Amino acid sequence: MPCVEESIIVNGSIEGAYKIAKDMESYPKFMKNVVSVQVLERNKNTTVSSWITDIDGRKICWKERDYFNDDEYQIIYKQISGDLKKFDGQWDLKEVNGGTKITLVVDFDFGIPMLAPLLNPILEKKVKKNSRNMLEAIKKQLEDEKLQCS
Repeated sequence: MPCVEESIIVNGSIEGAYKIAKDMESYPKFMKNVVSVQVLERNKNTTVSSWITDIDGRKICWKERDYFNDDEYQIIYKQISGDLKKFDGQWDLKEVNGGTKITLVVDFDFGIPMLAPLLNPILEKKVKKNSRNMLEAIKKQLEDEKLQCS
């Protein structure tokens, strides 16, 4: 099963970056591949969310349980149903000199073992690109907000 890890350094506070990362319902406003995110259930430190994304013209839908570890600036997500056999991962935010490092990990399995040797490298490349786009969108959102507050 492929696992993709992408990181980016953003010019902004860890609190500001985490606030944007936690507000998944807003992703469709500034992430072009995210069609919709709907929170179906909200508890103290968890949500169940329903996602629709568009990857190269193909809609991928799933529901996930999101675990928010506010003390560690970490979000862990686990697919509970959807188009993929497995779609789990996490967001980790760390303070670094001059900003915040955001790391997104995506562990996925499209569930087609016979085609895995052929498809996994292609799908891994697409997931890597999509993860990079998500991180860059959060970076832009945070840095644009910072400019507006200046």
